[in-house]
This record gives sequence, C-alpha cells and structure tokens, in this order.
Amino acid sequence: IGGVRNWDYRFCWLRDAALILLVLLGAGYRDEATSWRQWLLRAIAGSPAQMQTIYGVSGERRLDEHEIPWLSGYEDSRPVRIGNAASNQFQLDVYGEVLAAAWQGHLAGIKMTEPDWALMVSIMKFLESHWQKPDEGIWEVRGGRQQFTHSKMMAWLAFDRAIKMVENCECAAFEHFGRWQKIRDQIHAQVCEHGYNTKKKAFTQVYGSDALDASLLTMPLTGFLPVSDERVKSTVEAIERELMQDGLVLRYRPQEEGIDGLPGTEGVFLPCSFWLADCWHLLGRKKEARELFERLLDLRNDLGLLSEEYDPRHKRQLGNFPQAFSHVALVSCARILADEDALPIGRD
Repeated sequence: IGGVRNWDYRFCWLRDAALILLVLLGAGYRDEATSWRQWLLRAIAGSPAQMQTIYGVSGERRLDEHEIPWLSGYEDSRPVRIGNAASNQFQLDVYGEVLAAAWQGHLAGIKMTEPDWALMVSIMKFLESHWQKPDEGIWEVRGGRQQFTHSKMMAWLAFDRAIKMVENCECAAFEHFGRWQKIRDQIHAQVCEHGYNTKKKAFTQVYGSDALDASLLTMPLTGFLPVSDERVKSTVEAIERELMQDGLVLRYRPQEEGIDGLPGTEGVFLPCSFWLADCWHLLGRKKEARELFERLLDLRNDLGLLSEEYDPRHKRQLGNFPQAFSHVALVSCARILADEDALPIGRD
C-alpha cells in the first residue's frame, strides 16, 4: 500500500488460463475445460513469435501501458496504470504451461485436431531456437532479462509434454520426436549444472546466483526432478530459511536482489505458500502441510476469495483481487493433500 507496484490486471494471462484449464480438467469439468481450451488456442493462434503473455478477454493484443498521474490510486498507491507492458515481454514459462494444458487435455480425451497439431509444432519450432535466450520470467521483472532457472525448467516441461503427446498419437509431428528429446535432455542437464548452487545447496533464481526464488517449489510438481531428490529437498529447506515471513512465503527478496527493477517491498505471495504446502505433503510432512493449508484458508474474505498477496503485519490482503493464480493453487493443493495424485502443472 502506498508503493509503486501497481499494475492493470484486467486481462487474461496465458499462464493463468492454462493453469485454470488444468484445474477444470482435474475437477471433472470437461465441457468448461473444452471451451476454455478453445479460447486459449484462438488467443495464441498465428505466429509463435507474436504470441503474447497477456490478452484482452476477447483476444485483444494492444495493451500498451500508460500512467494516469492525476489519479491518486488506492490508498495513495501511485502511479495508477492502464494497460500492461508485460504483454510485450518474453516469458519462457508460458510455453511450458500451455503445453502442459494441451497434454492434460489429451489425457482427458480432448483430442488434438490437425490445426491444433500444426499450432503446437510451430510453437515448438519457435521454442527450439529461443529456449536458451534470457527472459523476464514468471514474475515479469522490469529490471531486464535474465537466465531464470524456473524459465528453463518450464521450457523443459514444454518439450517433455510435446514428446508425450507425440508418443500417444499417430501424427505428422513424429518427425520431430528425436530432436525434441535431445533438446529436452539438454535443457535438463543445463538446469542441473547451472541452476543449482552447490554452496547454497539450492536451485537459485538465476544461473550463477545466490538468490532464491519460490517459483522453484514447482520443480517436483512438474516432474522435472522427484521430490525425493536431495537437491529438491535442500531447495525447499533453503526457501523455508530465507523466504518465509510470518510462516508464509515471499516470491523472492526484491529489496536485497533488485532484480525486478522496482523500489520497495511486497507482501507474501499466496500461490507460493500453497506450493510450499504441496512440497511438504509430498515430502511426507503432512501435518505441517495441512496446518499451512488451513492457515491460508483462514486468510480468505467473507466470500471465500483470495488476493495475490497478504500483509501479515497489517493482516490484510494485497494486490489483484480476486486472483485466479491464488485460487488455482488452492484447489491444486487441496487435491494433493487429499492424495488425489493431482499435480498443479499436470501429470508427468
């Protein structure tokens, strides 16, 4: 409150759309998931080089960001912005979420049509030549592109799920199978070599960095590494030590790293807190996972809704409200805690 981290959220993020699709499929809402999937495919149709991270709800592409200096903002939180410059960012993780959603749809019996396959192949061809490039990452940083470990992991996920779809169908995409396998394995090896800090005993936010990032709690949830892997265990422990505040989880420490290019601090990030509960449950720490989950439920308002962040000091929700990302994480966590074998990024 009173800071500059104010963004226009009146749009649809491909990341959130794909994760919502996964949740709908997992809950058995196939008709709704099919309609949502068709919107998703229409939104990203065309050249993969022109694929945006954000669209208007009717598929609008021009979302230029402007500041409105004559408005004081909510509780004097300036500047007020309309539009969102993140629409023009390069975010590698989006490709992983979209391909994970396509794979989960395939498992649920929502078959790929020929145009769908053509779109997937064009996306993967684009990714073949772009996965090594730096990006703005899942947190849409304004401080410049980096080699984010989470982004590379999600590029791996895109190739992994594309390979699985090809393995389960008879389609023209099979000609790409061997090449995609090679790239998938190359990404995996690179992340394990450059994303893991042996001194820190943790996967870090950026290659060669000491900084932690709670997005890496999703590593065992994607199947990139099993939760039993010692590197995963030690990463979870490092995040507990360095990114927990009043029992909940920060995305990262912006005031210390300065990687997002913005001044000030922020609250704990609710999806990250649910991801920690996921990891604890999968690690066998089920009592702790349940307690964290129930604490997060207690943060909801009288309508059962959650925002993006929470301020433990002032006991208030912060950021976009209601936040789809938080509710997706809640539903996925509930299913994991119920031992329904429901991973939030789709089964591997």
